[in-house]
Amino acid sequence: MCMKQPYIMLSLLIPGPSAPGNNIDICLQPLIAELKDLGDVGINNFDASCKQNFQLRAALSWTISDFPGYANLSGWSTKGQFACPNCHKDTESWWLKHGGKHCYMGHHRFLENNHPFVMMLNYLMVLQNIEIHLID
Repeated sequence: MCMKQPYIMLSLLIPGPSAPGNNIDICLQPLIAELKDLGDVGINNFDASCKQNFQLRAALSWTISDFPGYANLSGWSTKGQFACPNCHKDTESWWLKHGGKHCYMGHHRFLENNHPFVMMLNYLMVLQNIEIHLID
C-alpha cells in the first residue's frame, strides 16, 4: 500500500542544465535536517480512526538519479579509472589513447558464462588478444 501513488511524495526534482552540480548538498541540507528530525524524534500526530496520538516518523527509502547525478549525490567519482561504484578498485578500465578517455568493458564478468553477451564479448576479445576475467 505504501508504494501506491497517493502515498509517494516527490520531495525534490532538479532539472539537468540548471542543476547545482557539486553544490547539491546545499540544496539538500533542509531536507536532510527534516528527515533526521522525523527519523530520530518524529512528530506528534493524531489518528482519527483510533482517536489517539502517535509519533509519526519518516525515512528516505531511495533516490533515483542518472550516473552523473549519482556522483554528485553520493560523493563517489564516476569518472576516471575507478568509476564503477560496485567494483571500486577492481574496475576494469582501459585508456583509449586515441579517444583520450577511459573505457569500461569488464562488466560482462558479472554475467553467467553462457550468457549471449559474454559469448559475443569472448569472441571479440579473443580476436583482439585481450585477457578475459570471468567470475564463475
